[in-house]
Amino acid sequence: MILPIYLYGNPVLRNKGKDISSDYPNLKQLISDMFETMYAAKGVGLAAPQIGLNINLFIVDASPFAEDDDTMSDAEREKLSAFKKVFINARIEREEGDEWKFNEGCLSIPGIREDVMRKPIITISYMDENFVPHTETFDGIAARIIQHEYDHTQGILFVDKISSFRKKMIAKKLKDIENGLITPKYKFKL
Repeated sequence: MILPIYLYGNPVLRNKGKDISSDYPNLKQLISDMFETMYAAKGVGLAAPQIGLNINLFIVDASPFAEDDDTMSDAEREKLSAFKKVFINARIEREEGDEWKFNEGCLSIPGIREDVMRKPIITISYMDENFVPHTETFDGIAARIIQHEYDHTQGILFVDKISSFRKKMIAKKLKDIENGLITPKYKFKL
């Protein structure tokens, strides 16, 4: 089932997600619905707060990056094409390397893209959809997608990471989203 994506200005996007246990109601169906919602909106990640749930859960599927970027190596393309994961109760343990700029967008902030600086390597601990614990290190685009979605579970949006000058430049667009004057091409909720 395709769920509505909550847009900028909704307070649920500013809440820190609560950890859940394996007996969370209808978890398998929720994860399935989140993937269906993300694909319908043409996203590469989706966090529970974006569908109105105040829990520490997000999903990612980086395969669209593998299809779109002609500059990456075959090894990078192969890695991203298979990068589909569920992260439950995630904690970023470490971020490493020199920050790099990448143009990010967000399903909760339609029509706005901005350059965001992030570290290129992360180590994250999490539970998968079967509540098997993992601690893994990711880099590049995969790390970036994880950082973006993880931020959602912490009540942080990518526009919080841009300069005050850029925030002033997009303030009207953000207000338009908040006031319902922007209509994305997917199911949404203000």
